[in-house]
Amino acid sequence: MALTFELDPKFDRSVRDGIATLWADVSNAGGAVGFVPPVTDQDVRPELVKHLVAMAEGRTRLLVGYDEDGTIAATAFLAHNTHRLMSHWLWIYTVMVHPRHQGRGYGRDLMTAAADAARTLDGIEAIRLTCRGGTGADRFYAACGYKEVGRVPGAIRVAEGDDRDDIIMLLPLG
Repeated sequence: MALTFELDPKFDRSVRDGIATLWADVSNAGGAVGFVPPVTDQDVRPELVKHLVAMAEGRTRLLVGYDEDGTIAATAFLAHNTHRLMSHWLWIYTVMVHPRHQGRGYGRDLMTAAADAARTLDGIEAIRLTCRGGTGADRFYAACGYKEVGRVPGAIRVAEGDDRDDIIMLLPLG
């Protein structure tokens, strides 16, 4: 069964807790979403709070994918670019699909839903993201239509002696 996506869901404790659990589970399964395992819900909460502040200020939009049980199974945060000369594109952050749902095409569905949501926003012509090299994420995003437009070698230090490239990708929406 497919996920059901909602842009800007009513944010309450269940959404907050669902995202924190998803983020910890994705991180602990090796997902490149800002943490190195092991992490707990409590470890990810400070980063989640940063997203929530940006949402409250109107700078970020939340896209949530719910599974058939109504559990949060996927997320993406769409962040407006605050630079006045770059307001025609936005960032996508913290793209996650729960490990139990991976391999079913839900990641591609999430990226399609994110692009569809971005197209509804006035003046947005493209989506930009960064991903950690060495994870295969760049191949996934390329399969979703994103093009690599830059790379910073060794910019992400996962552990001592384990530096990864920061890959910059862009999806024109036109």
